[in-house]
Amino acid sequence: MFIEHPSQALNSLFRDKPYQGVNPEEAKFLFIGLDANYEAQIDAKPIFAKLREYHKDGAAFWRSHQVHHPFLLPQYSGDGRFYHRSFARIGFTPEHANQVSFIELLHLPTVGRSSLVPADLNEEHLSKLSQIVLAGTAQHIFVPQAVARLMHATGRFAWLLKRPSEQFGPLGILYRQQAKTVYSHLHFSVYGKFEARKINEATAIRSLISAGI
Repeated sequence: MFIEHPSQALNSLFRDKPYQGVNPEEAKFLFIGLDANYEAQIDAKPIFAKLREYHKDGAAFWRSHQVHHPFLLPQYSGDGRFYHRSFARIGFTPEHANQVSFIELLHLPTVGRSSLVPADLNEEHLSKLSQIVLAGTAQHIFVPQAVARLMHATGRFAWLLKRPSEQFGPLGILYRQQAKTVYSHLHFSVYGKFEARKINEATAIRSLISAGI
């Protein structure tokens, strides 16, 4: 169950591009999430102009503002900042802007707390996502554990293992085919007792950037 975000402007941005960052069909690093969640009145806040700029061209935004997401700009301090600060710890830079993409299982932006089930998801969007992973350019695909569970529950991702077949450091491997690997990792919003592992996972992902693989 979820609540679709009330902002017509935000929904319009997602209808045009149901992803963030570079087009996922052209990415090298692809991060899959559950849903893109925003506070209810985000379109009434000054940051929304930057959000609109970002959703229209995430790579250009990154190069222009030197951060991968508007929630990292100094004028913003609301929900979502912690997630993106954790992601930034990986070490991607603006020169990687054309390589990084974010896509969610749910094709619409949400507000409030979501508890997604397979019936909430759009079949066409899921089919497209599976095609992007299997046939797209992405070499490194990252899936948090809760996302993987929902992907399994849909029955549309038979290629995705339920348990890692091997490890890349702290990252479990759920699929590998030639130059393409799907990794299991912690959600970037976890904290407390999970913080040390999250840092180790960020270091492992950074090594993939450094190795140029």
